Amino acid sequence: MAEHRMAGAADPGHDTRVFRFADSVFAHLPRADQRRWAQLYLQGLLTTPGRKSIRRLAAAVSAAPATASQSLHQFISASPWDWVPARRELIRLTGDHFPLRALTIGAVVLPKRGEHTCGVHRRFVPAAGRTISCQVGLGAFVTTGEEDLPVEWRLLLPEQWNEDARLRERARVPDSARHRPVWEHVLDLVDSVSDALPHRLPAHVPVVADLSEHLDVGRLLAGLDRRGHDFVVAVPAALPVLPADPRVSRAVPAAADAPLGPVGARQFLQHQCVLSPRAVTPAASGARGRRPRVVSELVRLPGSCRTYRLFTEWCPADSRALRVWITSLTGRRVEQLTTLAQAQAGTCLTVSALERDYGLLDFEGRSFPGWHHHMTLVSAAHVYERLLHAGALGERLPRSA
Repeated sequence: MAEHRMAGAADPGHDTRVFRFADSVFAHLPRADQRRWAQLYLQGLLTTPGRKSIRRLAAAVSAAPATASQSLHQFISASPWDWVPARRELIRLTGDHFPLRALTIGAVVLPKRGEHTCGVHRRFVPAAGRTISCQVGLGAFVTTGEEDLPVEWRLLLPEQWNEDARLRERARVPDSARHRPVWEHVLDLVDSVSDALPHRLPAHVPVVADLSEHLDVGRLLAGLDRRGHDFVVAVPAALPVLPADPRVSRAVPAAADAPLGPVGARQFLQHQCVLSPRAVTPAASGARGRRPRVVSELVRLPGSCRTYRLFTEWCPADSRALRVWITSLTGRRVEQLTTLAQAQAGTCLTVSALERDYGLLDFEGRSFPGWHHHMTLVSAAHVYERLLHAGALGERLPRSA
């Protein structure tokens, strides 16, 4: 991907295409100088090798880098422009030019120093193997099967940011931005993308998300159900479930005096695998006895009559604990469900590309608007390249009405 970007930068027509694309995405900006700095920031993200600090971006796009650096910093961190219309235009462009196979939710961890950057907090990060100071964002990605396109973002604010007026004022956090559980952010992302599409999010496009660390995931499932969205969601291994058939009195055999009731999702599937295996081999690869299999069973959640399918991959010769998924797509083949679940891995790869090639981690400001401005430009840079690669950038880009 990096090679493709630098090759595009060498193309004499590259600047014209970038500026035309920026004109379409940022047409809502009221001033010509704002639109110009949006063009140059986008161009800098696409052509600057290595770290994408504002100083390096300015040096790449301007013959007067000192002045350009100040103006780019002002545009990203201090200028009060609205990022929502730009993201709606990105969503519209992806919907117009790419098939929507899923809407995937991905998390990003942005390491930070100090205590005053918006949303910064201490958190254990498994990938780093330690506790670090960081921001955490959630992104909505349009998944096409070959592409994962970032189109919408939310910044998670820890609880201490709700009441500390000094922190909020310094970081220019609006009153509407508060600490909220992850499931609320996910629903907000889904609503935002759906509202921006010409015909809302189609019924056949499921939401794919990993909430395996959130015990309140049932609130997300209920919210998606109310909105009529299908889903494939990774859930905690201990999520309580019941057999779909209420006539089955016990999900897992237990002592005669044990209370009847729900059991954890992984325990439920492990028992079903032993009792009456409903397993398939999704791929022919792997040595005998080590092929991953998919165990699935219909379930319902306590207090609900809605039927879902619970599934997980497992290998008889491997004791690793794999993710457990739940889906509303009870009529789909298991192979199709595992393919949808794997879209989460594709989104993680896209996040890595955004970090490596598009400056996702390189924003140096502290403000809430600045973070959203930067993430919007990072998304625009990625969407631009994928449109360019798909041959979708003609002489004119259609603009929203």
